Amino acid sequence: MVIVTYNSAPYLRDCLGTLYARTAGVSFEVIVVDNASADGSADLVEREFPAAHVLRRAANAGLAVATNEGVRASAGEIVFWVNPDTRFDSDVLTPMVRYLREHPDVGALGPKHVGPDGTVQLSCRGFPGFSTAIFNRYSLATRLLPGNRFSRRYLMTDFDHETVRDVDWLSGAFIAMPRRVFDEAGGLDEGYFMYNEDVDLCQRIHRAGYRVVYYPEARIIHHIGGSTRQAPFRMIVARHRSMWRYYTKWSRKNLLTDIAAFAGIILRCAYLLAWNGALRLFGRHRA
Repeated sequence: MVIVTYNSAPYLRDCLGTLYARTAGVSFEVIVVDNASADGSADLVEREFPAAHVLRRAANAGLAVATNEGVRASAGEIVFWVNPDTRFDSDVLTPMVRYLREHPDVGALGPKHVGPDGTVQLSCRGFPGFSTAIFNRYSLATRLLPGNRFSRRYLMTDFDHETVRDVDWLSGAFIAMPRRVFDEAGGLDEGYFMYNEDVDLCQRIHRAGYRVVYYPEARIIHHIGGSTRQAPFRMIVARHRSMWRYYTKWSRKNLLTDIAAFAGIILRCAYLLAWNGALRLFGRHRA
């Protein structure tokens, strides 16, 4: 299991504590790659979870670089790519390992995600297209018209999330895959600092002829955004850079669509930076 952390000590303690307490059916190793945290995350792991192996990076090069480094340092037949803001209320690894061994045509497997309050999170999606810019998870269009066909297709809200199903892509907060598939796909694209590396990898897994499967018989608890809230402006910029990289790899058509896509991404980024700046400024004045 590879866990990349950046200033995530409180979440990391809960993640590792519940992992070791509740996993009983399989042997596993944990590689924690610390992306130059300033909150003592690496020290916490070495002090409280000596069975885990810690890799300390001198600088934060992003999620993809650190994950690939962690996988290279591991030896297991199955790679679990896990965010530190997840926790375990049951043995998740054993059923997922069993399923992957029984289904060699599956290249990536993702569990059911629920929030701390038990609410199901939409952790499997359709591949993004041009309509996703308007009909994504947080868009005004989706909030006002949640039943529209574009949002339903992308977010898979017509699906009850209680049955095993082939999907386009899985949330990188928790993915399991055979090591041979990870290696065949080339690992994570290190051109992504943060975001969309999971969508990109699932694209390559599909194109290599493997299935991507949502597997709700295993369940994890996920604090959405727990790993990314420390630097909201940097994360907004990183998200939109990743959007452009994904678009140029998988969705380019012609110069006009390139211009439209680039303009839309820039405008969306500018809007979110301004909105978050206003919220922070307003919050300071109120305090």
